[in-house]
Parts: sequence; structure tokens; C-alpha cells
Amino acid sequence: MELSDNLAGIVERVGRGVVAVHGRHRIPSSGVIWRQGIVVTAAHTLRRDDGIEVTLTDGRTVAAVLVGRDTGTDIAVLKLDGVNLDPVESGDARSLKAGHLALAIARADGSSISADFGVIGGTGGPWRTWRGGQLDALVRLDGGLHPGFSGAALADARGQVMGICTSALARGFGIVIPGMTVERVTEELLAKGHVSRGYLGVGTQQVNLSEAWIRKMNPSSSRGLLVNSLAPGGPAEQAGVLIGDVLIELDGKPCRDMDDLHTALGSGSIGQQLKIALIRGGERSECSVTVGERPQRNACR
Repeated sequence: MELSDNLAGIVERVGRGVVAVHGRHRIPSSGVIWRQGIVVTAAHTLRRDDGIEVTLTDGRTVAAVLVGRDTGTDIAVLKLDGVNLDPVESGDARSLKAGHLALAIARADGSSISADFGVIGGTGGPWRTWRGGQLDALVRLDGGLHPGFSGAALADARGQVMGICTSALARGFGIVIPGMTVERVTEELLAKGHVSRGYLGVGTQQVNLSEAWIRKMNPSSSRGLLVNSLAPGGPAEQAGVLIGDVLIELDGKPCRDMDDLHTALGSGSIGQQLKIALIRGGERSECSVTVGERPQRNACR
């Protein structure tokens, strides 16, 4: 009975900072009051940029302005004018371990609070999403999320909010976007409306290098990235990269997969020279590319 009362108390307390976000048809998503007048939610749940509304804990529905979104980490930031509600108390998601109890707290029906009680399914260190964003820790839930729970607060057994939930970054189970990541991305979105990432303007696929290439060139890895598309006028095209080239090194480090490419294209790389080693026509070649800033709506890396 004591455990039950404690959990109910956490849901009630954290629920004061959880809102419903109306940015798509039918079922609203959830959002969390992260700062005074600022709500964070899961970016994939917003199907429009204008006409977004938020239902507050007292039942009022108010207009929200989309400050920006980052698909890489699935975070969107909304601004509420004239709304002064206390933000949630956040904690460090890196303290979570597999088996820890957790509560996902949502406002999935647009009015009342909903909760889902479970355990942390697994944890890990910094993790790069398939969309290229960097999470400060990998925190996996033990199952999927109910409709409307993307954007919900994930609280630990003490009632601290460890981050927000999303169903968009993994298949079959929910992921927690850690509070550290939410804070970092929110700060950048508030400052400039988007998150900067490096950009070469190439589409690639992973390939295994032939035995002949390995014997001839002795590369640092047996894998590379085959260039199968180039953005017209992009940094790579301007540097002379061609479709059919195989990227094998970036600044002297192996280029084995997309994670290696994303690592080389962090926000600090923009404007810097990146030395690329590649295989063209069975011969090793090198070129230097000035890293650009990735367009916000461009699928090329």
C-alpha cells in the first residue's frame, strides 16, 4: 500500500508539469514544462508548424509557438506566452540502471493524467540515433509506448524527471531522451531555431572492401562507404568526390559506417577542412572537403 501511495504521489506531482500537445490529428501527444513558458515534446508527433495548441493542467487550452525542432534527437520546443507554470524537477538519466522502476507520465487524452509503470529495460553510454542525433545516454524502456505517451515525462522512483519518452528512435520499445540532451537541444533551439550539424552532401551505403583492395592498399578497416548520390553544389561535389567512390578514412580515422561519418560531422566541424581518403577505380586517392552546415530538410548527410 505504501508503494502504491508513493507512486500515486509521484504521478500527481510530476503530472502538474505535463501537458497535452495538439499538433496532429486525433490523439494528442504529451509534453513537459521544461522551463517557465517552455514545453518540450517529441518532434515526430508534430505534423504541422502552425496552429499548435497545448492543454494545461488546469484544463485551459492555449496557443503554442513552435520555436524549433530537431529530428536527430526527436525534440521539439514550444513557447507559451503568458503561461507561468513551474517546470519539472529533472535528474540525471545516466544514474538509471536496467531493472530500475520508472513511471511514464502523460496527458494522452488531452485532459486527465495517465501513467504507465514499468522498469528500465537497458542502459548504455552516449548513443547516436539513426537520424544522426546524439543522446547523452541510451535508456531503453522494457516495452513500447501507449498512444499519446511520446513526449511524456519519465520519472524515477524518487519523482525526478529523467527525460522524455519517444517511440520514434527504436523499433519495438520506447526510448528515453535524457534530460541532459533535452537541455542541450532546447538551449540551441531557443538560440537559433535549429540544431547545427556538419554536411558533406553525400548519400552512402556500407560496403565490404574486396580482398584485392585490402592487399593492395592495406586500409585501416575492411569496410567503407560507397557514395551513391551527391547533392548538387554540395561540399563533397565541390571537392571533386564522385558517385562510385568508396570513402575509407575521415581525417585519418576509419570510415566504416554511418556512425563514423556522423561522428566526423559534429557541429564543431562546420567550416573546417575534412581530409577524405577514398578508393576510385581501384586506386587510393585523397581530397579535402570544407564541411558545410546540413540543410534542415535534406536527407543527405
